[in-house]
Amino acid sequence: MRVITGSCRGKKLKTLDSLDTRPTTDMVKEAVFSIIQFDVPASSVLDLFAGSGQMGIEALSRGAKHCVFVDSNPEAVAIVKENVESCGFTKESRVLGMDSLEYLKVAKSGLDIVFIDPPYRKGIVEKALELVESKLNEGAIAVCEHEKELDLGEKSYGRLEFHKRYKYGKTALTVYKIPMKEVD
Repeated sequence: MRVITGSCRGKKLKTLDSLDTRPTTDMVKEAVFSIIQFDVPASSVLDLFAGSGQMGIEALSRGAKHCVFVDSNPEAVAIVKENVESCGFTKESRVLGMDSLEYLKVAKSGLDIVFIDPPYRKGIVEKALELVESKLNEGAIAVCEHEKELDLGEKSYGRLEFHKRYKYGKTALTVYKIPMKEVD
């Protein structure tokens, strides 16, 4: 697994050798960053269920100003720290070993991009969307990676409005956005 583009383009990232962690495929990662490419520079990012940290690291490589990585698995946290350090993003990162939903209950607001990629078939995506909405800035984006069988519908979560759904093999992406307020 490598960083696709930006300041760390081509940098190899370590991953967990575990059945519990499912790394995002390069095809899906490229699709995500194609969708959000203009929103990444100078953004504040949250990578929930971080695994190896590849999504947050890709955002930092593309110019995000800060990323918080959250994962409850101590081995994943160690891998994220190693990857962040090897890419030179220690100052721009905060890596936390805790439950992602618990983190959302205490997180500060001010987020621009959130990656939500929880274990499949556990009903966690909806809970995360409900909790994260109040932490997001106007114009923020939430990108949810989940099994294609999960249909989140076109439901809104507070200010987070359904934007679009994409399918890639066994994986689906559902994107939500908080609209910018119109200026008179």
